[in-house]
Amino acid sequence: MRSVLKEIKLSSVLLLLLGSAILAFGLYNIHSMSNVTEGGILGLTLLLEYWLGISPSVSGFVLTVLCYFWGWKLLGRLFLVYSFISSIGFSVFYRIFEQFEPLFPDIGERPLFAAVVGALFVGVSIGLCVRVGGAPTGDDALAMSLERVFPVDIQWIYLISDLTVLAASLTYIPGSKIVYSLLTVILSGQVIGLMQKVRFPFCESSFCAEK
Repeated sequence: MRSVLKEIKLSSVLLLLLGSAILAFGLYNIHSMSNVTEGGILGLTLLLEYWLGISPSVSGFVLTVLCYFWGWKLLGRLFLVYSFISSIGFSVFYRIFEQFEPLFPDIGERPLFAAVVGALFVGVSIGLCVRVGGAPTGDDALAMSLERVFPVDIQWIYLISDLTVLAASLTYIPGSKIVYSLLTVILSGQVIGLMQKVRFPFCESSFCAEK
């Protein structure tokens, strides 16, 4: 455990917290106000609830734990520590933002704008966390693990997993509502991929050195 603590860099922790804050801000002020349907684990939990009656509180917990466990086995303990930091950071920042009124309460009336802006917030924030080596959500842990196993860039892994869930969601959600979610996941995945190519001179994480 001491060896892992020695690998933790303050600059990396600050970048993780910055990414978590951006993610919390975007989800609270954009996604929660526009009701954009999600892909990934969140979308899968809603699908399981509709067809099998399994509560998202159960399926979401189980799926997230499995994703982090797999990430730990493939990426090591430092990944788990950084993921814990980014996850806690997200929860804390989201709680802080909840104390204030949403900045864009009527953004749901402009779904196209919400889909694009929401994708930018998610792409930049998660891209930053993943670049440093932390996964704020189970989706990110799964994508980082699959990138290690398969010779595929991470943005395509996000896209394939999200499209699979969204396609399955068409069994109970009208296509007119899915189209904006489709735009969001395509754009956010590409932004995450671009963030992996950015060089952060102040990032000292071993994950940054791997890129």
